[in-house]
Amino acid sequence: MQHQRKQAASRRPPEGAVAPPEFTAAVRYLNGRRELFRVLKADDMADARAVVLAELDEVQTVVIALRN
Repeated sequence: MQHQRKQAASRRPPEGAVAPPEFTAAVRYLNGRRELFRVLKADDMADARAVVLAELDEVQTVVIALRN
């Protein structure tokens, strides 16, 4: 008797599916410190900026860029 192997599910999204946007946030704090963040759960740049500002304190500047 032969064992049949199940095929592994493809990890690629289905054709025509669009991956959600990803953003990079460059943050400068009031004390001069800087950090880069990857923002995954945002609909657009304004939403990404709002997510960053909601999560961080003492932010002086935020620059958001769309990741390709």
